[in-house]
Amino acid sequence: MAGKQAKILAVDHIDDLLFFVEQTRHPLRNRLIILFSVRAGLRAAEIAQLTWEMVLEPDGTVGNAIELQDRIAKKRSGRRIPLHRDLQQALIELRALCSGTGPIIRSERGGAMTPLSIVVWFNRVFRELSLAGCSSHSGRRTFITRAARLVHQAGGSLRDVQLLAGHRSIQTTQRYIDGDSDAQRKLVSLL
Repeated sequence: MAGKQAKILAVDHIDDLLFFVEQTRHPLRNRLIILFSVRAGLRAAEIAQLTWEMVLEPDGTVGNAIELQDRIAKKRSGRRIPLHRDLQQALIELRALCSGTGPIIRSERGGAMTPLSIVVWFNRVFRELSLAGCSSHSGRRTFITRAARLVHQAGGSLRDVQLLAGHRSIQTTQRYIDGDSDAQRKLVSLL
């Protein structure tokens, strides 16, 4: 896929992904991988390296945000990402089953998954669901595009989307945002 951007996921695609992973050997872990991508905009490397300390309150309960540390973020662009309710609930479920230390996403052998293993995992799932042109970055692009389309409803600006994405440049954020031909037609009709 060199030179091409990962495809954006429609709501139906996300639903299909979540349904599919419920049938796997590790449904909760796999649901979290998808939710970290589409509901928090995390990169594969960030998903692989995310630890419990970045999502837990001092008392050991799941907090309201991911405190993504510079050490795991691309270009040391650590950031605070509020937790979507679906992601928070999945984390609460997993927290009830584990010690709450170390990596959140673990391999079948119990160790941390590598960034490459997350990329391969996404590729396998997309291939299984016949979602051509999708990659581990599709969830991130989906998150950024959806956030950009809805940010005005939250009283924010594209700068807020840039901060959530961890981009140093607003131009980088703009490259992630997929246009909407229906919205463009509606906009022109209003002129």
